[in-house]
Amino acid sequence: MVFRLRPSVLAILGLSAAPAFHSAHAEVLLETRLVTAKGYAADAQDTPQAVEILPSPGAGGAVVGDLLRGQPGLAVQSDGAWGQNPVLRGQKKESVVVMVDGLRVNSAQPQGAIASFLDLGLLERAEVVKGPGSVLYGSGAMGGVVNLITPEARFSAEDIDGGRIGLGVGSVDRSVAGALLLTRSNTDQALVLGAAGRDVDDYRSADGREHRTGYDSGSLLAKYRHRLGDDASVRLNLQRHTDRDVWYPGSARSGAGIPKPLGVATIHSPEQRRELYEIGVDAAVGDGQLSAELYRQEVFRQIRAHSSVKQRDYVRNDVTFVTDGAKAKYLFSPAAGHLLTVGVDVWNMRGDPERYIDNNPPAFDNNQRNDPFDKGRIESAGLFVQDEFELGATRLVAGARYDRVRGDARQKGSGPAAQTSGLESTDNNLSWSLGAIHPLSGSLNVYANVGRAYRAADMRERFEDSARGDGYYHVGNPRLDPEVSTSVEFGLKGREGRLRYQLAAFHTRIDDYIAGRITGTTHSATGLPLKRTENLDKVTLYGLEGSASLPVAAFVIDGSFTWLRGKNHQDDEPLYQMPAPELTLGIGQPAERGFYWHAQLRAVAEQDRVATRFSNGTEDRTAGFVTADAGFGWRFGAVAAFEAASVGVTLRNLADKRYHEHLTDGVSGNELAAPGRGIALSLNGSF
Repeated sequence: MVFRLRPSVLAILGLSAAPAFHSAHAEVLLETRLVTAKGYAADAQDTPQAVEILPSPGAGGAVVGDLLRGQPGLAVQSDGAWGQNPVLRGQKKESVVVMVDGLRVNSAQPQGAIASFLDLGLLERAEVVKGPGSVLYGSGAMGGVVNLITPEARFSAEDIDGGRIGLGVGSVDRSVAGALLLTRSNTDQALVLGAAGRDVDDYRSADGREHRTGYDSGSLLAKYRHRLGDDASVRLNLQRHTDRDVWYPGSARSGAGIPKPLGVATIHSPEQRRELYEIGVDAAVGDGQLSAELYRQEVFRQIRAHSSVKQRDYVRNDVTFVTDGAKAKYLFSPAAGHLLTVGVDVWNMRGDPERYIDNNPPAFDNNQRNDPFDKGRIESAGLFVQDEFELGATRLVAGARYDRVRGDARQKGSGPAAQTSGLESTDNNLSWSLGAIHPLSGSLNVYANVGRAYRAADMRERFEDSARGDGYYHVGNPRLDPEVSTSVEFGLKGREGRLRYQLAAFHTRIDDYIAGRITGTTHSATGLPLKRTENLDKVTLYGLEGSASLPVAAFVIDGSFTWLRGKNHQDDEPLYQMPAPELTLGIGQPAERGFYWHAQLRAVAEQDRVATRFSNGTEDRTAGFVTADAGFGWRFGAVAAFEAASVGVTLRNLADKRYHEHLTDGVSGNELAAPGRGIALSLNGSF
């Protein structure tokens, strides 16, 4: 494969008309293109970094964690059916940037998953970039980036009305889901309207119904684009997602920190929502393309601690994290063979939790105000530059970014020990990356990249002083240094017809790792042992991952694997909560039209490498397991009012295996079991 950058420059910079939805054949052709890795459309085969492009499951999907599980290098940390956080190469939610339509979603709560604040029925695709991404995306992109992309409002050469509809039902959780997208476009205007809803009951595991794993959710989407001239357009993006009655069974605790008369305490959210308001402009300026947007993203959460004895909430916390941001980038070709991006990325996150607690035994009814912190704020401003260019047959992508991150709060903690001074701190961070990809043949590329990324401390790590569900009283630290990672990756990417394969090896070192350190002392007011948030010594992560898809006659055989190790050098032991090695093997018959089927085995090894010192003995070994899944269906052509339609059946955990993932939260030895055998039916159509 010989690279030719100049034609791709012309294609990227050009403003072209496109229909609101692509045909089924076009979707197959475009599935290897993504925008997250380089900040503009590029082929995954030509990207010097490991990536995954995951298509929308339609109304048949539940949360983003279900898309990621079993993919090479990806895992999920869960505390319930809804709360499933992406884990990229062993790095958890704090070290992964989650975005919706390229805009980061900020929050700072211990339970739940910000990646679940979008109904998959409105998703077009999820793009996952593994490895350092701070050059384009700033703080937190050490493990990588997850970008959840909804359908774009695209101009068309003629008036076009269209859309898609999906319905899904599932037996294991008695779920009912539906999603509807409507589009309208012409040469000057484009509109996308979407709505999705989901009603999920408690799911059944091999042990029976798992109490409090159900929830209700709903999403609304509106996108509009208006042409201002031949080379300019303005766009609007409005989103609202609401969840109700979400419980986190993995948080259930008794004992230390929870008064005995209260029994078992479990965290839940009666209501939570995400709202996005974005306005942007795209315009040809000089010889390049300018894209800019202003946005506000709000994440509101009601967090409650429920007492099993009192049968009511004894802790009530309401908080809204508001992020106001502005982004702009200019993409141009300064010389033949170069594609340069310069940009600015500014955001301001505010959080002001209101917490009330009943702490007067035996009645537990005094409703005392006890805010973990007051008027917290994190401000970030960054400038970045990236150049894609060629040296002979080798394509290189080099970038650098400077960020200034400032944190402050009016008050840290509450009561007599509250702190009101010395809370402001400012970090200056330099990120960089260099990647190269070289064709070994017309179908095989070899690549390498090295990069530096960082993560500034979040609000809870800086400012929160409070008891948590792990039985410790955590003390925040406003003077934390940012974590800094240095990563190197080598890999292969092959594609010839329907044959595709990729292999990657990586090593990451993180300095000034942020974690709670057991101090050996106790908190005077609660009697709980103290954990103080500190910068620890370095940690390292390294591993291998790969995947392949091989056509054999009428069948396609596929597989993937992940092998990962992490080490905490300060405690000289394995890094806390590392995903176990795993392997998937599948076979099927894909079809654009007619009958299709696929069956898969997923084998996960025992995880016996646990962090005994760091976790104070609370991380247990996890047994290995093997699960079997299958799916089949029929893809129709035009049916009645639909241009295309499909019906699908998915069979999960065919052997009704009792297991849990290693990264499942819960009391040691009593972690929440995974869903058991179930069948799901989905109906989808486009018009």
